[in-house]
Formats: sequence, C-alpha cells, structure tokens
Amino acid sequence: MSTNKKAYIAGGCFWGMEDLFRVRPGIIDTEVGYIGGDNEHPTYRNHPGHAEGIEITYDPNVTSFKHILDYFFRIHNPTTVDQQGNDMGSSYRSAIFFQNDEEKAEAEEVISIVNNSQRWDGEVVTTLEPYSKFWPAEPEHQDYLLRKPDGYTCHYERFDQPFI
Repeated sequence: MSTNKKAYIAGGCFWGMEDLFRVRPGIIDTEVGYIGGDNEHPTYRNHPGHAEGIEITYDPNVTSFKHILDYFFRIHNPTTVDQQGNDMGSSYRSAIFFQNDEEKAEAEEVISIVNNSQRWDGEVVTTLEPYSKFWPAEPEHQDYLLRKPDGYTCHYERFDQPFI
C-alpha cells in the first residue's frame, strides 16, 4: 500500500515550478495542470479562474508538506499579486490548495515564518484555497522544460537557506 501524498500549489507558469520540484528529494512525480477555476475540462486557451498549478506526489518519509512549501516560497515571488516575471493575470497567482485543516494550518505557519524572515521586500500574498479538482494540462505542457531546455521560465532558487 502506497503511503505517498499529494500537494497542490500554484506560483506562476507551471513549467518552471515543475522543473525545479521534479528533482527535489522525496518528490515521486509532478504534473502540471489547472486548479481553482470556473470551468470543467479547462485547457491552456480556456481556463477562467484556474491557476496554472502543479500536482506534486511525494513520499512523506523523505519530505513533508511544510518542506515543499518552504521550497515553494524560495523559487517564486509570493509578494506579487497575480504576477510572476512577465506573466500577469489570475492564472499566475501564488496559491496553496489545502486538502484538510492540517495542511491549512501548516500553510499558515509557513507563511508566518516567511513573513517574519523579512527576506522578501513585501508581505506574502499567497492565497489559501480549498482543494478543488485538479485538471491535468495538455501533454505538450507536461515536462515542458525537459523537452525544451531553453524554454521560458521565471523560476529559480532565490534563497539558498530554507525558511524552516
């Protein structure tokens, strides 16, 4: 029986987030898609209200939800509303999609730690949203930067040291 868990986050263009998370210790799988929006069966061209998100499957014996969030806050700017790099709009919002009260409490705790660190110039604007259905993106968006290593990304490690 698998003990793997899933986490759902959004922090701008899903290509860059997936590329950085895929190689983290304890990460079993990543999939990009759409979450938190208004329509069923969203597509890249039609996903009103959905964020470009990532589904992370992880081994809780190797990493934790809090450690995933710690890294999340180091690879994108959580202080900009609906924007990462050149990408603007609610599709590119910073969001954590919690699946239960424990994840919500852990997300609130990590946000507090990040804010108290004062490493970012502003306050975290990452939204905490209840998990809704995750819709996988089209095949051409999966593993995009593996197939196109020179493709666009605005994600990189901004801080070497963890927050937690």
